[in-house]
Amino acid sequence: MTNVLFVCTGNTCRSPMAEALLNHLKNSDSISVKSAGVFAFGGSTASPNAIEALKEKGITCEHQSSSLTKDLVEWATIILTMTNQHKQSVIDQHPYAGRKTFTLSEYVSDQDEEKRDISDPFGGPLPMYRQTLSDLEELISKLVKKLNK
Repeated sequence: MTNVLFVCTGNTCRSPMAEALLNHLKNSDSISVKSAGVFAFGGSTASPNAIEALKEKGITCEHQSSSLTKDLVEWATIILTMTNQHKQSVIDQHPYAGRKTFTLSEYVSDQDEEKRDISDPFGGPLPMYRQTLSDLEELISKLVKKLNK
């Protein structure tokens, strides 16, 4: 079983979209997915524009935000963050998790590919969420291939 934990800031935009995408694209019951935020308040729904962008792709997102906890870090086989800053926050809060914490781009990209942060659409218009979702789709597709090897 591979337990994937996506991490962003507030767990209302990027990481819930990544979680929903992986759940939608995975073709294996041996992959379990959750998300959390390094500065999240538990119990918030996903951003309305995140939900709408996913809905346009036929993906449902029933989400309650979670703060990054020791239990979630221990549950995770791999922790994938949206930015280098998130990665550093995870490692600062949970130093023992460093060996299994990567940015999403870092984890799925080849050595010679550019590693980039996933932009934060928080508070932006729907087109910003669509662009973030498009960026995530490209990386999550690579992740599915890597996890199924």
